[in-house]
Amino acid sequence: MRIGSYQLQNNVLLAPMAGVTDLPFRRLCTRLGAGMAVSEMLSSNPEVWDTEKSRARMVHNHEPGIRSVQIAGSDPELMARAAQHNVAEGAQIIDINMGCPAKKVNKKLAGSALLKEPGLVQEILSAVRAAVTVPVTLKIRTGWAPEHRNGVQIAELAEREGMNALTVHGRTRACMYKGQAEFDTIRDIRQAIRIPLIANGDITTPEKAEQVLNYTEADAVMVGRGAQGNPWIFREIVHYLNTGQHLGAPTREEVTTVMKEHVQELHKFYGDWRGVRIARKHIGWYVQGIGDPSHFRAKFNQLETAQEQLDALDFFSSI
Repeated sequence: MRIGSYQLQNNVLLAPMAGVTDLPFRRLCTRLGAGMAVSEMLSSNPEVWDTEKSRARMVHNHEPGIRSVQIAGSDPELMARAAQHNVAEGAQIIDINMGCPAKKVNKKLAGSALLKEPGLVQEILSAVRAAVTVPVTLKIRTGWAPEHRNGVQIAELAEREGMNALTVHGRTRACMYKGQAEFDTIRDIRQAIRIPLIANGDITTPEKAEQVLNYTEADAVMVGRGAQGNPWIFREIVHYLNTGQHLGAPTREEVTTVMKEHVQELHKFYGDWRGVRIARKHIGWYVQGIGDPSHFRAKFNQLETAQEQLDALDFFSSI
């Protein structure tokens, strides 16, 4: 699969997730097989670019693979400026967020709320496309409510405005993350456009990835929540798509090694205080995937220092 001039390693991608797909997690998922990892959503409002959270999200260097950076907002001029700023910081692809269903994003008419305003969508896509020379992609949902699925209309608009790829999450804004993703709309979109199409939503197993690719005829799948605590999912899906065979699950030794390496990278990237707190949710996801032996998650969440966390992970590897 190609996005503009960039050839991806494979067609199994990591979805942008605010508070999750930071640089340490993107590095890890890329190492374990993701064909591309998209950054956390970055606000187009320059007034927040100097906050601690935004500065961390704008670190685009020292990253393996293609650097795809997602921006969000509703003002075409600010979105264009945000695209230029992130390209100057090292972004190789700009991804436009019109898929986030969060209320605090939607109340600013950003994220998936924009699907109700095709005219504004067109203005934003046109402004960003004109502002940068790197590939520009778009991520949407199938519509803003089940009775208002306008994904095909927005997809056709995206193709006309020169988007280099389109990602579609198989839920509407109103659905949030409830129920099951539907792929009929993504299949309809595939019939309507020729640009690369990426299917997203409930991709949690190799079999589901294959099923979605076959049903929608999309060019790639994008994994979001299925990668939380399970970064090995990328190599498992890629192996299954290439061979039809299941790759063995990671050993307990590999799981514990990756957990500790991930936590060390979080401490290093964020500093001890913030890194300790961010590590808690990741460890929760990891141990949930293996049954949370000895109620380790609850004990880990009470630890206050980086060294205590590392010592606890050393203990965990021995139980």
